[in-house]
Amino acid sequence: MSIINKIIRALGKKNYSIDSSLTKREIIIIVKDKLICLLRGILLKVWLKKSKGLLFIGKNCKIRHCHKIRFGKTITIGDYVEINALSKSGITFGDNVTIHRNSIIECTGVIRELGEGLVVGNNVGMAQNAFIQIRGKVEIGSNVMFGPSVSIFSESHGNDRTDIPMIEQATKRIGVKIEDDVWIGTKATVLDGVTIGKGSIIAAGSVVNKDVPPYSIVAGVPAKVIKSRI
Repeated sequence: MSIINKIIRALGKKNYSIDSSLTKREIIIIVKDKLICLLRGILLKVWLKKSKGLLFIGKNCKIRHCHKIRFGKTITIGDYVEINALSKSGITFGDNVTIHRNSIIECTGVIRELGEGLVVGNNVGMAQNAFIQIRGKVEIGSNVMFGPSVSIFSESHGNDRTDIPMIEQATKRIGVKIEDDVWIGTKATVLDGVTIGKGSIIAAGSVVNKDVPPYSIVAGVPAKVIKSRI
């Protein structure tokens, strides 16, 4: 186990230790699965614009426009993840980023107006079923955690006119910025134009439609500050 811990820490997870109750058989199964994911990553790397380190790719992933993707060290993409990187500036991940199964990163919805792009920092974990819609630019800092089924939207439709359908009205794209050390709870939704300040916590199920001050805890629909961490 000490060897495995050393390998994991060398890959970027500082002070990480696997559970001591794992059996040798269970460890062998985990290592086997990781090696298969690594082989998929090696095959994908040749198509990426840039990839600095190891890349682990789960089964049945759909990754399109790889030439628009830059990956840092130790990137883990879970099973059934879909990434469409078609956008003006593409996708850039830092080091030690994990995206769990069934998550979707969609940079462009219609080719008449490409999305701006996505930038993700270091040590970011997105749990299952995350959905990131990139129309305006989306920036995610370092040491950020997403609970399952978190959604981010960086576009809204115009609705001022009633003489034409809303689908024909101009879209609004401001973008979303999530600063460092933010924890976004299960099924929370972040809407276009929002900046979430450093060190903040977004409670499960919240709908964030305005800026969150640094080191705040917000909750509700729409989300409101309920506590400060400082």
